[in-house]
This record gives sequence, structure tokens and C-alpha cells, in this order.
Amino acid sequence: MTQTSIRAALGGISGVHVTPYGVDGAINRALMGRIVDRIAVAGIHNIVSAGNTGEYYALTPDEVRVVHDVAIEANAGRARLTAAVGRSLKEAVELGRRAKAQGADAIMAHQPMDPFAAPQSQAAYFRTIADEVDLPLVAYVRSDAMSLKDLLGIANHPNVAGVKFATTNLMMLAEAVRSSGPSTALWVCGLAEGWAAPFYAVGARGFTSGLVNVDPARSLAIHAALESGYLDRVRDLVSTISRFEIMRTKFGNGANVTVVKEALSQIGFPVGPVRLPGLPALDDEDRAILGDVLRSWGLLPSRAAAE
Repeated sequence: MTQTSIRAALGGISGVHVTPYGVDGAINRALMGRIVDRIAVAGIHNIVSAGNTGEYYALTPDEVRVVHDVAIEANAGRARLTAAVGRSLKEAVELGRRAKAQGADAIMAHQPMDPFAAPQSQAAYFRTIADEVDLPLVAYVRSDAMSLKDLLGIANHPNVAGVKFATTNLMMLAEAVRSSGPSTALWVCGLAEGWAAPFYAVGARGFTSGLVNVDPARSLAIHAALESGYLDRVRDLVSTISRFEIMRTKFGNGANVTVVKEALSQIGFPVGPVRLPGLPALDDEDRAILGDVLRSWGLLPSRAAAE
């Protein structure tokens, strides 16, 4: 897969699918296949497998391999498929090489979460994976600690296709964009639909999404409005997802995946709870609020129709 085609997909929507579990707590492969198929059929540009919405850090290495394999098979080449890797450098490289052998189009490296990691060494971690795995790399940057020099050192690596910038430090992002050249990686909004407009304003393109699991058409409409420069339309569309996204930020983002999985369960995809240390399930009050949001989107029948 060429850098050009991967960058084109990154300029679209990078949809991060959930990891469903059965009643025994094991990965529900069949249901995962249905979810990935639904995202691909909708026309999402890049499907990200084993991202944070997929509970990467709650999965064992063997489970990450299962997630990659199921997603690659279910996608069947319709969207670009980016397999996420991370944790130890050795594990990340091994998973990345395996993902290539299984048919992934790119890999995304999670930023190392070691509490004693040095910023410049985190940058070196990304560059080493890019050196060692012969697939385009997306670097998932979640920390403000890296310097502009560190960020550009990643983004200018010839095997790095994109930097998923997942902090609210727009001044740093703007400076990185201004310092970029023709061969620099694409700067991608890593904070989903609600942040995409300000990210676009400073030069990023594309965005990541957990919403695509639930309502991919709504996410695609936001992307289309952004690409057309219809900012009033973007604001209107983002307002329709505000309650959903605000709910995901509860408990220090501990409910982020929980809200997505609960929404899927309510619309007929019984994906199971979120594994610890995420919030396993919503309380009754939040579950009811979420149901109202889904009704407003037309994904559940109105209360009157239900009665």
C-alpha cells in the first residue's frame, strides 16, 4: 500500500471499531465481523483495529492478533485497514510485521504510556517502529511533552504517513503544520468530530471517530461539510452529537468506550461491557439519556411508537 493512498484515507475518517465480548468474556468474533462490515459498507475511509475505542490496553497480545485478523477479514479490502500496535517496542514491531503479513494496509503505533518515558525517547519509539515495519505508520501522539523538533522528527520520517494529534494544544499543532514540507506526514485530528473544525482551521485534515460504530452516516456528513468548508453546517451537525460526546468524557474519559458500547447494545449489537479499568456499564440515568439521543438520531423508535 502506497503512502499516497494511506494519506488520502487519513484525510477522511479513521473509524475505530469496538471489541465485543460474549457472555464468557471472550472476544465475540462473529459480532466484531458484523460491526466492521457495517462500518466498511457505510464508506468509512480508514478502519482502525485495536485502537483505544477497541480497548487496546485491556487486550492481551493474543487478543490483539485476533482483533486484527477478524477486522482484516471482515473489511475484505473495502476500506483501508490500519492495525494498531504498541506497548513494548519488541511487541509493537512483531505485531506490526504480523499485521502486514495478514493484509493490513498500515499500522498505528499507540504512544507509550510508561510513566517514566522521556519525550524524546517516545519520539524515538515511533521512529524505530517506522524503521522496522515495512508498512506506512500512523503515530498516535497524546502528549504535549514532545517538542516541536520531536514531532517533526516523527512526521518527516519517510515511512510515517500521518500523525494522529490527540491533544488540545492547537498552538503546537499550528506551529507543526507551518514547519511542515511537501513530504511531511499528514496531521490528523485525533480528538474526533467535535474537535475537527478547529483542527482543520490550523491545517489538520481528517479525524478519528468512535461514533462510526453507532451512526457512520452522521460522521460522514460532518466530514463532507468540513471538506466543503460549510462551517455552519459542521456546527449544526456537531451540535446533534454533543450530548453523546459529553457523556463519553465523564469520569476523566472513563466512560468514553462505555457510551459507544451501550449505544451499540441499544440498537441491537450486544457487545458486552467494557473491561476494567474502563467503566464497565452506564447507570440507569445515563442509559436513559443515551436512549433519548439515539431516538433523536432515528436509531431507536420514538417513545410514542414504542408504546
